[in-house]
Amino acid sequence: MRRRDVLIGAGAGALALAGGAATYVSTATPDYARAVAPLRRPRAARGPRDLEYLVQYARLAANGHNTQPWTFAETPGGVAIRPDLSRATPVVDPDDHHLYVSLGCAAENLLLAASAAGAAGALSFEAEGEGRLLVDVAEADPVRSDLFDAILLRQSTRSDYAGGAVPAATLAALENASAMGGCDIALLTAKPELTQLEELIVAANDRQVANPAFVKELAQWMRFNPRSAIASGDGLYTGSTGNPRLPSWLGRALFPHVFTPDAEREKIIGQVRSTSGFAIFFADRSDPAHWVQVGRSFERFALKATALGLRLALLNQPVEEPAFRADLAALAGATGKRPDLVVRFGHAAPLPMSFRRPIADVVLPA
Repeated sequence: MRRRDVLIGAGAGALALAGGAATYVSTATPDYARAVAPLRRPRAARGPRDLEYLVQYARLAANGHNTQPWTFAETPGGVAIRPDLSRATPVVDPDDHHLYVSLGCAAENLLLAASAAGAAGALSFEAEGEGRLLVDVAEADPVRSDLFDAILLRQSTRSDYAGGAVPAATLAALENASAMGGCDIALLTAKPELTQLEELIVAANDRQVANPAFVKELAQWMRFNPRSAIASGDGLYTGSTGNPRLPSWLGRALFPHVFTPDAEREKIIGQVRSTSGFAIFFADRSDPAHWVQVGRSFERFALKATALGLRLALLNQPVEEPAFRADLAALAGATGKRPDLVVRFGHAAPLPMSFRRPIADVVLPA
């Protein structure tokens, strides 16, 4: 479920080949900040089952490659959340693990929004077919939490962090917020642990970047300029990683040449060494229902981190490359389990928010 940034800067010299395209970074393009702002505005509920209100917050959840692999539909009891397998990423996520984690993230946001609007939500997983989540909604007293307030502010911040230790009380608050049945979390903050984790992430990343199918799939979700990000409403906007904007044709042409093991290795080492700590998530069982629970736990972790002034992002390479999972689990003290997510956290400045598809595009008839 990694949000991958690209070292476009490494190919800056190639811009000369574009016949003046380098000026694109300063030419008039849609105002990305103005376009993305409505996505992050508070929305008032017209009632505890206001579907548009619930989806407004659910669609801001973390999700792999910003594919937004979900649809929502009203049910007699509340809301159904279904996987959109047309948005699967079969190379990096062949068993749809990240996809169901993403559904869990969306479900947790929806539950928090329902609670703030005066509804008690109960989540269940229906395993038939592709599987879907059912959220039953019943009126209750409104409960507005700091996690709900953080939904509009949460982002995956894919940059170097400021380093420094996170207080023990903050770590405890993150663990408590993310407590969820069916899964567990391990926090790594000691230097020897982080050094070993860096080695695993770099080695797994080297294997991914050397895989042409992986690179091709990732490139399909890259959005190299504001116009492309706004038009698609999805994908990984390079501006959200602090990289310059490029014409789409040039970005696609340069991507295989600048997305190299050496460039990625240098970037990842800088990210890991500037990070205060990592959270490793584990499901009790490896199936879609438990992956949903991991997503809910991670979303709560991310929202609590946001509320506490921390930034976070995913570096999931040792999860996505099966050969490294056992070593990662052993490092986290969970030998024999399959790790599900690797999350870095620390202090950093915000970056531009990622885009989302219109509500009408993700809400289907009941």
